Amino acid sequence: MTMETMKNASPIRSLLSQTKNNTTLWIGHLQNDSIDHFGGQTFKCPSDGRLDNIQVYSSVIQRPGEMRLSLHEFDHDSKNWKQSFAWSSVAVSKNDESKWLSFSLTDISLVKDKIYGFRLQSPDAMVGIGELVRASNEPCSYGQEWNADSNNMDGVFFTWFSLAFKVEMVA
Repeated sequence: MTMETMKNASPIRSLLSQTKNNTTLWIGHLQNDSIDHFGGQTFKCPSDGRLDNIQVYSSVIQRPGEMRLSLHEFDHDSKNWKQSFAWSSVAVSKNDESKWLSFSLTDISLVKDKIYGFRLQSPDAMVGIGELVRASNEPCSYGQEWNADSNNMDGVFFTWFSLAFKVEMVA
């Protein structure tokens, strides 16, 4: 039996999730450093549906503030982020440490087998997002983790890493 959350009389179901984490990716800005740190995750959508939210796991809140998520179509072959078509933000506090941060993205249609990605940034917070480092013989089959900073906005994509995340749809 699966557990579903009800929202506006429609059940919310997890479309895709990777909930394990064994290390941390830092997102945001340190007060004594001019470099901003960004992160993200690409994923192949397993079914058609209406998006409700995307969640990421906050391992550590070094400094509270605003965390922003943008959602994009993604070209896997060229590693190119398309223009964002949805975004959301949440205020994070020390109380959000070791919890799932939920970014509301209601009524956004996602298409089966299309590749999407979300990017995380913060102008004032410093948040450690849980990530999973996989063994070299177990690449992530659903997408890649992205890591960038203000000195390298193109960033780097990793097949062996994945953020701890959940994509939830309205059933």
